[in-house]
Amino acid sequence: MLTLPIPMFGAFVLVVLFLNLVLREGRHGFLAALIGVCAMQSAVIALAQHYGVGPARMVQPVGAALIPALAWVTFQATAVRRFMWHRDGVHFLAPVFAAFCLVFAPQVLDVLIPTLFVGYGIAILIVLRRGADALPRLRLEAGGVPSVIWAVIGASLMASALSDVLIVVTQVAGYGAWQPVIISISVTGNLLLVGGLSLSRNLHVAPEQRDTTAAAPPVDVEADAQIMARLDGMVAQQKLYLDPDLTLDRMSRKLGVPVKQLSGAINRSTGENVSRYINARRVAAACDALAAGGSVTSAMLTAGFNTKSNFNREFLRVTGQAPSVWARSERRGN
Repeated sequence: MLTLPIPMFGAFVLVVLFLNLVLREGRHGFLAALIGVCAMQSAVIALAQHYGVGPARMVQPVGAALIPALAWVTFQATAVRRFMWHRDGVHFLAPVFAAFCLVFAPQVLDVLIPTLFVGYGIAILIVLRRGADALPRLRLEAGGVPSVIWAVIGASLMASALSDVLIVVTQVAGYGAWQPVIISISVTGNLLLVGGLSLSRNLHVAPEQRDTTAAAPPVDVEADAQIMARLDGMVAQQKLYLDPDLTLDRMSRKLGVPVKQLSGAINRSTGENVSRYINARRVAAACDALAAGGSVTSAMLTAGFNTKSNFNREFLRVTGQAPSVWARSERRGN
């Protein structure tokens, strides 16, 4: 009787997520590609490990080599900077090299695949150690959520390598029959995790901006003060914080200051990152709307927030109260 193995079930789930992303939300970029590749790899694992399809066994290591490389390129292109073939194209040599090893040195794959997963996972975590301002292409509304999501994705890539190590251990110990079970459960679980997290709206890159990630000049206290004076004036006059698509990249372009210099000036002058600097002003605007009798939802949208979860989180951080509680207190006070 034909059964539905765990990886094939995972593939079906990922395909549904992929179609929802592409057809319903109209997002066709690297995040959609990452989910699509995860779905493909999950199906390949099912065909190779459960149904014993020979060609699928040949494709499996190539797909495995592609996933961490694509995750890294997706991270860079959606959160850090625009995709550039001369810098990012080299990462797609990973599956090409895996295919070469498959033909000429298959034993190398036992080292290559775990190394790719661990290496790219660590690389993502290293970038995230620089703080929320290391992701200038993402909406400031999301606060630190994108960093957390990408940290989990990076950790899951590293965890995927553990399944390869476990497979080797079971083979050495004479329990090779456990290999399909280990692959089905651990790898499929990680593919679902990476694919599912990639759906988050908090990872959705804002509309295309001209790249402004030029290197910042040395720290200058007087220059920081001048930048902050210009920034505070521009933010107050143009009410930039009301734009839900506002990013560090966009602020940098409007002010004519490199991303790193602007981010550094805000960090050093306020002690907070750019996201908190902007969201504090959004919360202030929401408080004004609530005090004027507006609903929580209308205050959220008026202040430049797209999602209720981000709004509630930032409102609580700034005021110490939930929006509804703050509104009731304000009305009782009046």
